[in-house]
Amino acid sequence: MHIAINAHLLAHTRSFRRAGVSHYIEQLLQHLALINQPNRYSVYTTRGLDASTLGLPPNFGVRPSRLPTINPRVRIPWEQFLAPFLLRRSGADIFHGVLNVIPLACPIPSVVTIHDLAFIRFPHTFRSYNRTYLDLATRTSVRRASYVLVVSEHTKREVVGLLGVPAERVIVTPNAARAHFQPPDPAALAAFRAHHSLPEQFVLYVGTLEPRKNLTTLLDAYSQIARQSAAPLLIGGGKGWLYQPVFERLDALGLRDRVHFIGYIDEDELPLWYAAATLFVFPSLYEGFGMPPLEAMACGTPVVAANGSSLPEVVGDAGLMTPPTDANTLAEAILRLLRDDALRAELSERGLRRSQRFSWHKTAQDTLAVYERVMLTAPINAV
Repeated sequence: MHIAINAHLLAHTRSFRRAGVSHYIEQLLQHLALINQPNRYSVYTTRGLDASTLGLPPNFGVRPSRLPTINPRVRIPWEQFLAPFLLRRSGADIFHGVLNVIPLACPIPSVVTIHDLAFIRFPHTFRSYNRTYLDLATRTSVRRASYVLVVSEHTKREVVGLLGVPAERVIVTPNAARAHFQPPDPAALAAFRAHHSLPEQFVLYVGTLEPRKNLTTLLDAYSQIARQSAAPLLIGGGKGWLYQPVFERLDALGLRDRVHFIGYIDEDELPLWYAAATLFVFPSLYEGFGMPPLEAMACGTPVVAANGSSLPEVVGDAGLMTPPTDANTLAEAILRLLRDDALRAELSERGLRRSQRFSWHKTAQDTLAVYERVMLTAPINAV
């Protein structure tokens, strides 16, 4: 079996693009490599991302583009016009589109992964050209793909309900925390805290700065507790799009001296940031899965998260859940955790246990099983 995978959104740069989808691609490739040596893979990547960078075994042929396809204005023409030609030439049996899209003229059987349908649920949070393309391409792709992979039960319900895909064609393959997300060595954590001059207590948020992450509500909540606690709010993550209202709200609330934006956080330091925080807060309006709360729990950090979309699937009873737009309840939950040592310890233990339920190894196994199912059901003249 020869599988072609569109990995153009796999990023190795310091930016918001090295986030959820990029990690999904990276972990899927690495774990497929561990369990699936007999099959061949053609992995199509963006310019400059070659085999030596990815470290995959010989049965994975990495094919970097000559084009900067990390840019959607370049990637979209690649997906729709160049990919069909490359797939015919490669002799691949199956194509896997890892972010909502397969070529409209895909010449071979295909599988598509849907991470979320935020562009339908929250269209105002997307640039118009991105939203238009995603809407058209996703609706067409899920009709033509043999199977649709989704990262949560919530996303499955969305795909079935909003896109009309039969439930039996939608397979849940959840995300997981990567292996280095675990409680760090105490000495390393102490050195990290000293190096960054971190206070005894602080509240941490990590995620791309974009509208649906709901940071304005977080700022409103934090403004209510700023006078009752000395703990600052630290916001980590790259700037995505339409993030200006966050800074406007920050100034309107007069919180410049209490809220600190620490920018994109390097992968090797992220577990230390989680572990150093008194609590992690994630009030997102909508998530297909919600990786940061899971990463925080895997590092032993208590979590406060919104109780909407997929987040209850991830956090469960291992964190405090609040309505996403209720700043008052969010403020109460944050202040409660800042003051209650016993509750923090209890949620830390619960979070560690819950994070272990999610496994990239199982996700790779389930994905491979879908590839095999496609091969068994594909018409002979399609392969």
